[in-house]
Amino acid sequence: MKYVLWVIQVLLALLFLFAGGVKLVMPIQTLEEQAHISGLFLKFIAIVEILGALGLVLPGVFKIRQGLIPLAAAGLVIIMIGATVVTLQTLDAAMAILPAVTGILAAFVAYGRWRLVRA
Repeated sequence: MKYVLWVIQVLLALLFLFAGGVKLVMPIQTLEEQAHISGLFLKFIAIVEILGALGLVLPGVFKIRQGLIPLAAAGLVIIMIGATVVTLQTLDAAMAILPAVTGILAAFVAYGRWRLVRA
């Protein structure tokens, strides 16, 4: 179970680092044109995604404060719920599958790591 969680954590961390990094370097006007949401809000989301990605991996790598891993994953679940809702409102329902599945994987990590921290 630990290995499965680690694989999912690393994949999610890479995904969120990429997504957050792209949003962070993209000009605000371009973000607003593509997403029809405030560019500053999307910059905030980008920073939170990057911090969440780091929170998925770094506590486990350095063996410190491993209770932060399920919290980071839970925060990313909240972001993915919002992303799914916004995608359903603005795009086709088929496009909402990616944020929904990503949120489910983050929820799996949150639950699995929470159980391991308690054990």
